[in-house]
Amino acid sequence: MPPHPRTAILNARLLDPDSRLDQRGSLLIDGGKIADHGPGLFRDGVPEGVEVIDADGACVAPGLVDLRAQVGEPGHEDNETLKTASQAAAAGGVTALACLPDTDPVIDDVAGLEFIARRAREVRLVKVFAYAGITRDLGGKELTEMGLLAEAGAVGFTDGGKAVADALVMQRALSYASIWGRPILQHPEEPRLSGSGAMNSGEIATRLGLSGIPAHSEVIMLERDLRLVEATGGRYHAADISTAESVAVIRAAKRRGLKITCDTAPPYFTLTERDVGDYRTFFKLSPPLRGEDDRQAIVEGLADGTIDCITSDHLPWNQDAKRVPFAQAAFGSVGLETLLPLTLDLVHKGHMSLLDALATVTVKPAAILGLNLGRLRTGAAADLVIFDAERPWRVDAEALHSKSKNSCFDKHPVQGRVLRTLVDGRTVFTLAPARAG
Repeated sequence: MPPHPRTAILNARLLDPDSRLDQRGSLLIDGGKIADHGPGLFRDGVPEGVEVIDADGACVAPGLVDLRAQVGEPGHEDNETLKTASQAAAAGGVTALACLPDTDPVIDDVAGLEFIARRAREVRLVKVFAYAGITRDLGGKELTEMGLLAEAGAVGFTDGGKAVADALVMQRALSYASIWGRPILQHPEEPRLSGSGAMNSGEIATRLGLSGIPAHSEVIMLERDLRLVEATGGRYHAADISTAESVAVIRAAKRRGLKITCDTAPPYFTLTERDVGDYRTFFKLSPPLRGEDDRQAIVEGLADGTIDCITSDHLPWNQDAKRVPFAQAAFGSVGLETLLPLTLDLVHKGHMSLLDALATVTVKPAAILGLNLGRLRTGAAADLVIFDAERPWRVDAEALHSKSKNSCFDKHPVQGRVLRTLVDGRTVFTLAPARAG
């Protein structure tokens, strides 16, 4: 069999957020690329020697591009490996992901980028890109060699889950990264204000006896950074937006023409601090789950385009890191396999159109990273997800492909199921048929 067999996908609902395509039709894959697509394709039948996939009315869209995920390697293979992260991504319809540099050792040199690239080629499932640290050892003080790292393939620069607190360091980073056309990604959180907080500041934290992380910790850092963007003209991306104030500040900054983008993750438009309940550590996230007003503002920010992207914010932890008292538990949740159905929840509830919602997880994140991905068009890589937008199911953390099972959506009912994922025309995931009985 040739490495890239010709494949026909029939009876599909073709979706492309970039061109606003939404029509019934078929698609031809040849040489790992989309050779043709449309309603009249294969009207006279499929030629001999072409493999056939019958979508049976399901949606066919560009594969998801995840702007931010942890892959475990190197150094944290007890939580996740690049192979298990790739398997989870494929099962979630994610055909490309950008991994954070919070590894051990951290990705702050060319060798770290080369390691990720080599492991991705060995695993050969989804496309894996990597960020490099803004600062050496993610220490927030000394800038990395951004020029060398950009030439070695870094898609952007970030200190991952740590904010760059030093304003002068951030100003220099924005200036230098712009030379190489790379964005700076910041996790906006003023570290002194957040301190050792465990959840959102407020009545619930007080009642549970937990130290709080105030909402203004996020917006203060964000407003500082936006001033630096104005001063430098650098490209800035705010990660994990979680508060109403942050949405308002970013909306105003975009109106002023600043070169900024931002993302959020499904917990922040689906859950609130009340879901922490009786010290449920799987709901301990960074930033923390906020109040209902914040959740609604995140939904509105997605609906009006203020928030550009939705990411998985995939952060796997083994049981020892989560099955401890809440204050000592690690922050984070796995999210690769629930990214699509939770994004579709915005569609089912009438907040966004299907094409607009898909744009937040395909063409928009790809554009931020300068990747020629996330589009369904002739000549593009055949990175595709076939999914049933209506199929209901319930998340079962134990059945997830991720090595870690710390999902804050365990037992959560969702609607929308990935049926098949293709990367360069190769099937890398197929949903197993449901068992009878």
